[in-house]
Amino acid sequence: MEHAVDQFRAFNRAHTRFAAVLAPHYMDTEMGVAEARLLYEIAGRQPVLASELQEILGLDAGYVSRAVKRFEERGWVVRERGAEDARQRPIALLPAGQTIFDALDEATRSHSRRQLESLGPGGGALLGHHLAAARALIEGGAGAWTIRTLRPGDMGAIASRQAILYAEHYGWERPMELLLNDVTTGFLRDFQPGREQCWVAERGGEMLGSVMLADGGDGVAKLRLLYVESWARGLGIGEALVRRCIAFAREAGYARLDLWTHTILTSARRIYDGHGFELVGTEEHDRFGEPIMGETWSLDLSRDVPPATP
Repeated sequence: MEHAVDQFRAFNRAHTRFAAVLAPHYMDTEMGVAEARLLYEIAGRQPVLASELQEILGLDAGYVSRAVKRFEERGWVVRERGAEDARQRPIALLPAGQTIFDALDEATRSHSRRQLESLGPGGGALLGHHLAAARALIEGGAGAWTIRTLRPGDMGAIASRQAILYAEHYGWERPMELLLNDVTTGFLRDFQPGREQCWVAERGGEMLGSVMLADGGDGVAKLRLLYVESWARGLGIGEALVRRCIAFAREAGYARLDLWTHTILTSARRIYDGHGFELVGTEEHDRFGEPIMGETWSLDLSRDVPPATP
């Protein structure tokens, strides 16, 4: 966490300079950055109440009131009278204010374009990708993530990320990484459209988790490599990935869905149990170093799946 704090502060220092928000006058206007942002929110949300602007931006009520009054004196905004409550006076742009905002918006876009172009070929797009992921992580929200199917590059990313996580959390290093690479490479090499699939949960272009379904032969499907990033847990992603896997296995005509996991992976075991999987075998092994209990779970796809346990 201390490293993350240092990185966050370093990024803030770099960003404020890169985005030119430290200058006393934003984009060579008579406004500071806070006033410019306030005008941006009025333009995008009008008519909007001062209390709403205060909440959205986290600004002091007195500052918002003074800034809006300055906008009124310049002829940029008008305070309308509320339809239901005369004490509520929504704020909207006047034509002069719209002109000022349009010019400011274009100046900001032009500056941003120049800054991103200065990063070289592909640099701006790469930064945009990572910023979208950062924004999604900061804003959060259960509705912000989506699930998609396999794309080029996913298998390598899945193997890499899981190898890192298993090493960090359980000390499972080279043997686990070899297994992950074997599974993902085999999945790509022998992929059977309509019989196999991989699902990836993502938010802002960032992978949050994944699961695979592979053909195990003799009418048996195998659920493999389920994982969810620690910062994305609690959003129902693991549940959703397993549901996709089960539904696909049924539609593909499999009779049974099997998986191999470990007793120590309690979160995954709860999901499997909640979806009707049954523990059918246990075996201690030392494939990853210290002895650990492996488990085989199985789901009879001819039976209805009970609702997942909350």
